[in-house]
Amino acid sequence: MSFITLLARIMPKPVRERYRDQLRFSTVKTDPDKFIGFAITLGVVLAFASTLLLSTRMELPPLAAFTGSFIVFEFLTYIWLSLNVSAKAGKVDDVLPDALQLMSSNIRAGLTTDKALILAARPEFGALEEEIRRVGKETMAGRPLVDAISRMTLHIRSTNLERTVELIVHSLKSGGQLADLLDQTAEDLRDQQIVQKEISASVLMYVLFIFIAIALGAPALFAMSSFLVELLTQNMQMIADELPKDFDGMSGAPIKTTGMSIEPEFIRNYSYISIIISCFFGSMIMGLILKGEEKEGFKYLPVLLLVAIGLFYLASKILRITMGEMMPG
Repeated sequence: MSFITLLARIMPKPVRERYRDQLRFSTVKTDPDKFIGFAITLGVVLAFASTLLLSTRMELPPLAAFTGSFIVFEFLTYIWLSLNVSAKAGKVDDVLPDALQLMSSNIRAGLTTDKALILAARPEFGALEEEIRRVGKETMAGRPLVDAISRMTLHIRSTNLERTVELIVHSLKSGGQLADLLDQTAEDLRDQQIVQKEISASVLMYVLFIFIAIALGAPALFAMSSFLVELLTQNMQMIADELPKDFDGMSGAPIKTTGMSIEPEFIRNYSYISIIISCFFGSMIMGLILKGEEKEGFKYLPVLLLVAIGLFYLASKILRITMGEMMPG
């Protein structure tokens, strides 16, 4: 047993099982223990680098920074794997109506069901072609056609494929008109895809509003807030330096010049954390609106973070250039 494989045993058993389940449905063809061990190794390296950065910049405890960074990287790895599963299922859903119609045409041409299924395998069908060819190999090896078709959903997590397989299996067992069933199923799937596209187009305005608010509005407001806090802090400090030392103790003094507890660095760190959290939950809402699943929104997270943090940094620089003369020298 290699060191990478041994590292996989660090993960709790339920977590390892979830990784194995996701790998079975994904396009990643590797041993689950090797993948988990590699994910742990990469997570440790990246968490160590993040700890050095966060400990010096934000003055976080090294242990807390390392633990938090490691959990975040492992979570992102799992999310990436989950998105890979969804992308594979989405491609299968796109080509499934064409595959069903091609299979129906083969049956109407006089081919048997197993040959019609095997000849329906086309390279453009991607993962579905692999499953169709696997069914053909298993039937030639002696497995019953119904059992082989039922196993098509073991490597593709698609609700449409599961329902289609159930219909085909039921038709084979009952002796119904399979060709008519395949044609009707393909037509229904195409209608469903059209409806889903119309729904996505109708809610696009809500997604754009969320994107503008999180990636444009919030960073600009945070940049202005951090600039104003820094401006007021320095001006108040300049006033305090010019006043008599016992000014705060004088009775009837209109202002107090001591006790400045908010630092500009704290505001900037708070702004970065708030932007990251807003982008995280905003991407989940976008995925829920567009695709019906929160995890689908994580594909928009890198773009949101890049635009939001970049705009915050740029707006801060612009404010310093245009209004920097208001700062005390």
